[in-house]
Amino acid sequence: MARYRNALPQHAGDMFLTDAGVETDLIFNHGIDIPEFAAHTLLPDNAGREALGNYFRGFLSLANEIGCGYILDSVTWKAHSHWAQDLGATADDLKEANRASLSFASALRDEYSSNRGPIVLNAVIGPRGDAYAPEELVAAKESEEYHSQQLRWIADTEADMVTALTFTQADEAIGVVKAATALGLPVVVSFTVETDGNLPTGQSLASAIEEVDKATQSGAAYFMVNCAHPDHFAHVLGDESWARRIRGIRCNASRLSHAELDECETLDEGDPVELGQQYVEIKTKMPWLNVFGGCCGSDLRHVTEIARVVTN
Repeated sequence: MARYRNALPQHAGDMFLTDAGVETDLIFNHGIDIPEFAAHTLLPDNAGREALGNYFRGFLSLANEIGCGYILDSVTWKAHSHWAQDLGATADDLKEANRASLSFASALRDEYSSNRGPIVLNAVIGPRGDAYAPEELVAAKESEEYHSQQLRWIADTEADMVTALTFTQADEAIGVVKAATALGLPVVVSFTVETDGNLPTGQSLASAIEEVDKATQSGAAYFMVNCAHPDHFAHVLGDESWARRIRGIRCNASRLSHAELDECETLDEGDPVELGQQYVEIKTKMPWLNVFGGCCGSDLRHVTEIARVVTN
């Protein structure tokens, strides 16, 4: 049974951590192959499950050490039908992957039931297409129909909430918000931006958030930004009404553009200390932020530094 589906504890304003770049950490730092960058494919394998478990245990332990809450992600970012052919998966396979991932996360939550802060089970869904370079525009109605399939699978699990992570288009986000709210699932939209602070479509972050809110009667629980370095978007943030809808950030460790990251054969892990200071600068401008984690190239070292400095 979902614990927080009807009242997300993040809204109280206390600090929450997330994890970092699960795929890049396991691939580059631990030498684990992840087919098609789809981490749910590790779950059927004992070694893969253990690697995922150890990865998340580090962050759960950190949250307890800091004394804050933790948003525990499912590894379902690519467990939807757009990737079925690439993964050689059927709809039943993907349905089971979503169920298994939330069951796995639920067991980890039970393992850390003595944590001092709440642990929120978050079902992650990715965009329909390449998160770095979307192949086509997705209309809101089309998005609602498409993402409803995965969201129905998630609604039958213990997930407390859903995050549309690394989304690139306002219309696709609108569809997800409508589909999730129709199923009674709290939904967060996390946009990614290019080096100029705009979405890959060229739309400004401000315009995208305002468009989603207008079309959904502010249906999203809140917004986030992920998969971009602070240098890429910090300059567009401030104390405007649309920015107050942003509650969390999960930044890349690397300053490289999405196109450059796509071509990268080695990990650009950046500088955890510098990254932490950049989080502090953003939080100073936006003191209402209370959800912090990492994305591509980051790992437990980065989130540990971020947690240390944003709580001082």
